[in-house]
Order: sequence, then C-alpha cells, then structure tokens
Amino acid sequence: MKRIFILFFMLLATTFYSQKKKQDSLPKPKWKINGRFAFIFNQSSFSNWASGGENTVAGNININYDFNYKKKNVNWDTRIITGYGLSHISEKGYRKTDDRFEVNSLFGFKTSKYWFFSFIANFRTQYAKGYDYKKDPKVLVSEFLSPAYLTYGPGMLWKKSDDINLNIAPATARYTFVNNFFTKDAGRFGVDQGETVAFSLGFNLSGYYKFVLMENIEMENILSIYTDYLANVGNLDIDYQTNIRFKVNKHIKMQLTFQAIVDDNTASKIQFRQLFGLGINYNFHEKVTY
Repeated sequence: MKRIFILFFMLLATTFYSQKKKQDSLPKPKWKINGRFAFIFNQSSFSNWASGGENTVAGNININYDFNYKKKNVNWDTRIITGYGLSHISEKGYRKTDDRFEVNSLFGFKTSKYWFFSFIANFRTQYAKGYDYKKDPKVLVSEFLSPAYLTYGPGMLWKKSDDINLNIAPATARYTFVNNFFTKDAGRFGVDQGETVAFSLGFNLSGYYKFVLMENIEMENILSIYTDYLANVGNLDIDYQTNIRFKVNKHIKMQLTFQAIVDDNTASKIQFRQLFGLGINYNFHEKVTY
C-alpha cells in the first residue's frame, strides 16, 4: 500500500510538472482587446408644476474599443471612441446631444525602457446632421464626414504602461474635409470658400492617463494639442476630455464626462460639453495569440 501511495504521488507530480512546462512554453498573448458598452438614460416629467419645466427624455450610447499589440520591441495601440445621444423635449422635438466617431492609432518601436519611435494617426467625424437651434429656422452646421479630420505623422512616444503615455510629433500633417455646401458662401472649419479640403502641417502633442481615484472610481484623461506652422503660427487647437466612472456594481455605473475644445476654425469661443448619468455598463476583454 505504501508503494502504491508513493507511485501515485510521483505520477501526480510528474503530471503537474508536464502541464506547467507546457503552459510556460505557450506563446504569450500579442493582442489585448478591451471593449466597453455603456447606455445612459435620463427622463423628467412635470404636471401642474408651479415653477415650470419641460418633459424630457434623453439617452446616450457609447461603444469604445482598445486594441493593444505587443511583440518584442513593437507596440501598437488603437482606440475607437464612438457615441451618439438624443433628447426629446416637449414641443421642441428631438435634438442631438452627442455625436462622435474617432479612431486613434499609435505605432511604436522601442528604443529604451519607456521611449519609442512612433507614428500617430487620428481620424474623427460625426454620424448625423447637426443644427444651430439658436437660430430660427434652425441652421445646418455639420453632417456625416463634414467636417472630418485626418491627422498623421512621425514622432517620439513615452509610454510607461497602457494607462499612461505621451506622444510628441513635431511634423504632423492634418487634412480637413468638408462638403462644398458649407463653403459655397464663405470659408468654414479652416477650409477656404469653394474648397472641400484644407491641408496643414504642424506640431502635435497627445497624451493619455487613466488612474484610480479611490475604490470603485476611476478617472480617464485624453489630451490633444496642435499648432499649425503654415497659418496662425503659435495658435493652439486644444481638445481635452476627462471621464470619471463610478462603479455601483458589475453592470451599473455612473459616469461624468467633461470635454473642452479650443479651435478657432470651428468656433470663436471655447466649446464645452458635459454629461452625467447612470446607466448600464458592460466590459469585455480578450487576449489573442497568433
């Protein structure tokens, strides 16, 4: 009986060792994919309310993806940010509250512990028509792919982790595309009258930083700064967005979004956007090895 137990434990140890060795010999994942779906709903109604008020229904959908590729000295991060929101105000109808489609791709070749030779590409536009409701009748100010922005260029990337990086691109090309409907009478979005495309070359600084403020609360910061060498030298275009997420449970989260944009070609004043809501949130992760 004693010999049987000895043989059993020897067999068990051999099996465990062979399985561990097999797992250690497997290639490490090269692709890491993170996705996040969020739906935020807001509603208010009034009946015989002395201080007044309008019945409103609003909803926002956000679907974001992060694709991270790592192999030896190669690092490639791609982020897709997309969202759309509508509100319905009694007697005023439907109005767009959020509309965004953006792809950021950053390729890096490692030169030291945290530094990479990099190449950045960015494309952003919106899905649907947008209107200026302050004017009566309302005025069309944007539509799908109008305007649309394509930015790319080489640079240097400092990246400590997937949650913090800073990219410096001193020779960045930017194309602005717009339908000739918006430029037939005057220039818009930096595109000259009668034209549909504008080109600029400038300096681009972009950064990303995500961290935990406290238990169940995380803060995400996204920054982009651009200045054109060919026109308005020294003038800065700034796009800063922060997202603060409060975890209630696995699928319910509160989110606060704040975005500020400084762009003289789009608006003469600083643009602000703020969103706060409670909604359904679903995260999914995947690791892929080729």
